Amino acid sequence: MVKNSFIYVISQEEKKENSGSVEFQVFSFTNKIRRLTSHLELHRKDYLSQRGLRKILGKRQRLLAYLSKKSKGRYKELISRLDIRESKTR
Repeated sequence: MVKNSFIYVISQEEKKENSGSVEFQVFSFTNKIRRLTSHLELHRKDYLSQRGLRKILGKRQRLLAYLSKKSKGRYKELISRLDIRESKTR
């Protein structure tokens, strides 16, 4: 598992202040998703980790949908900063 591939965009001061913000939650879910993805590349039959990954993906998707409804600018900035593709809107 390569730890350098995870992103650390938010500094320690911002982490303490904004731990409840939507951006921080999406950031932490993205780190968890990348960590679980690299774990599942080694352990393909770890079904509990697969289930956890699907749950975290759903949570992040719901948060991104909420953010896109509330503030398109913040949503676009977060998508580009975290380098995750934009979800398709219905």
